[in-house]
Amino acid sequence: MCQPQPLLALLLLLSCPWASASALRGQIVGGHEAQPHSHPYMAYLKIDGSGCGGFLVAPDWVMTAAHCMANITVILGAHNIHNPEKSQQVRGVLSYHMHPEYDPVSVSNDIMLLKLTSKVILNDYVKTIPLPKTSSDLPTGTKCVIAGWGLIDEDESTNKLFETKVSIYSRRKCILFYPHLNSGMVCAGSFHELKDSSQGDSGGPLVCNNVAQGIVSFGHNAPPGVYTRISNYLRWIKNTMKK
Repeated sequence: MCQPQPLLALLLLLSCPWASASALRGQIVGGHEAQPHSHPYMAYLKIDGSGCGGFLVAPDWVMTAAHCMANITVILGAHNIHNPEKSQQVRGVLSYHMHPEYDPVSVSNDIMLLKLTSKVILNDYVKTIPLPKTSSDLPTGTKCVIAGWGLIDEDESTNKLFETKVSIYSRRKCILFYPHLNSGMVCAGSFHELKDSSQGDSGGPLVCNNVAQGIVSFGHNAPPGVYTRISNYLRWIKNTMKK
């Protein structure tokens, strides 16, 4: 597998443009531990030997990335996922709804809805997050936040929720790094500050102005990262949840 280094990002595109991209998320760099329960929509998706992020969009629906498909247990209301906190609510998944056109090679349409076995109880620790109302693009430079329980250093994972700020990256510039970028994707990050999402944060939300605008999808070892652009899938989301 190609192992991209930050300074070789453009050369990399000539040799291995997609390089198992979703597996290349490194770490939340420049992140810090979140204030406990300050992201009450966050879900930890427990998968054998690993985990993904997700977020609550209705009392019985969690959104995540399609590449997180596995046998999932959903933990909501958590800060430290290794502690049985009283705030936590655990649910199984009744049905998995991966986008029918998800492509694991190009990582296109990397979105999945999980129907929970029962509704969660909404409270201070567990809340839904709104989705975009229109399919319009976010302006370049829009400030956003990402959070997750992923790797925070090369080999150090965190039990506690970490967060960092990123901003929406110019689509024109992002295509230089990801020539296959399409309308279902949005880029965020900053080359001036090394802040980006991480391996275990796949499936978590990109939150801008308190709205879930993206899903952590893939990226090389340096920002910007690529996120599924939720506003591109509003009709599919609505139809899936109506079923």
